[in-house]
Amino acid sequence: MGSDRAAVQVAVAVVIDRRGRVLIADRPADKHLAGAWEFPGGKIEPGETPREGLARELEEEIGIAIEHPRPLMRLRHAYPAGEVLLDVWVVRRYRGEPRGLDGQNLRWCDREALTNAPLLPADRPILAALRLPERLHRRATRWYTVNTFEVFSSCRFAIPQAGSAARAGVAHGAGPGHLRGVLCEGVREAESAAGAGADFLAVKTALAPAELAALCERVSIPVFARGVSPRRAWAQGACGINAIAG
Repeated sequence: MGSDRAAVQVAVAVVIDRRGRVLIADRPADKHLAGAWEFPGGKIEPGETPREGLARELEEEIGIAIEHPRPLMRLRHAYPAGEVLLDVWVVRRYRGEPRGLDGQNLRWCDREALTNAPLLPADRPILAALRLPERLHRRATRWYTVNTFEVFSSCRFAIPQAGSAARAGVAHGAGPGHLRGVLCEGVREAESAAGAGADFLAVKTALAPAELAALCERVSIPVFARGVSPRRAWAQGACGINAIAG
């Protein structure tokens, strides 16, 4: 998804500690939507890449230095005051102890507490994507289903919709937050599936680094790459590895 000058571009971090807890912060009284909770992060400055903006914001906002962040997704949300475009990353490796340097309160949440937390509307679609593993091994779990491109294309639910990760009651009678992934032969199928409302993509064959990076730049949903190490995949913008047999 390309940049949009009308939207405020924000780098957002899902910081996860060794116990699997997720960090959230409240919005101070002097800020818009004060009292709600959010994932830490902030505006990307002109000339910064999303990763650079993420590293700077987390150092300034909560005092940590990040290592090897994992791209997750990009999403757009419209508030009355304007649109935000969130570039979302998962941070498991960092130096320092998070603390509220802007006067915000911090809270570590397990997954149940995170689901029930009063998060900003723009942040809530991230919860479903966090259920995706870093390495896809299974075609179906309680959290997601992965179909071939042909099956997905023939499904009557395969229509363009905004905010697909936040939808409820999707294919196969799944419950709220269940995600639909698509196994794709190459870039053309991947882009078609993304445009038709897929929640994430699993590439079936290895792509050249530049080709994978271009795909991850053009689509906003999580992409699982094939034939590379996790860190190489993350460096190209993919969120993980597709290890589904066949």
